[in-house]
Amino acid sequence: MLTAIEFPVTIDLFGKTFLLHPFMEGLGMFMGMRYYQLLKWKDKESLGHTNSLLIVIAAAVGALIGSHVIGSLERPAELFSALSKWRYIWLNNTIVGGLAGGLVGVELMKKIMRKQESTGDRMVFPLIVAIMIGRIGCFYTGVFEQTYGLPTECPLGMYLGDAYRRHPVALYEIAFLILLFISLQWFKRRFIFQNGVLFQFFMLSYFSFRFLLDFIKPRVVILFGVSTIQITCLVVIIYYIYLLNNTHIERKV
Repeated sequence: MLTAIEFPVTIDLFGKTFLLHPFMEGLGMFMGMRYYQLLKWKDKESLGHTNSLLIVIAAAVGALIGSHVIGSLERPAELFSALSKWRYIWLNNTIVGGLAGGLVGVELMKKIMRKQESTGDRMVFPLIVAIMIGRIGCFYTGVFEQTYGLPTECPLGMYLGDAYRRHPVALYEIAFLILLFISLQWFKRRFIFQNGVLFQFFMLSYFSFRFLLDFIKPRVVILFGVSTIQITCLVVIIYYIYLLNNTHIERKV
């Protein structure tokens, strides 16, 4: 039974004990990259090898910066009181900031390159797979990292390493991502759309879900009843609603 798991789950290697979480994150990134390479071999490269590489580098740098900046701003009081600000920033991260930062990095690089092509569709399913695998690691860490839910009396509540039944938000996210993967595959097969639309739907769906999910997670309210992550989600949601409002989609005959 899941409730019998002893959190956090660890593995023993070379006589030392390690959390399972970072290994699952590494596996997620590896599987996501392999999946991306497989799709890249199947599809035609519209941007060219050099431009494509620059886009990937911009996305990676933007994701790294965004992940740590947004992650460290989740609890501003802790950041401002930290003895080493840079260490605090480095030790805190979030996938929401990573995706948002990656988006900014790509758009800035496209401006520099003066490219108008929409990018990202090829990254959608590898990203979903990578996040899902990473969330398995989050779940097995329980309450020992900031990836758990609030106490609850609902039947889905689980003991995650302390005395309270909590929302297993990592499992909720995995279930959502499975449904999103299936839905976007269905959409891709049945509709005709311009490049970038699939990624736009992914970002809109994921950030909408994360905005709602954070209401059942421990959070620090920053402004108008929402957290730093939720503010980031709202900005991205508004941006993609605007983009999709100007998109033409047709059903395949």
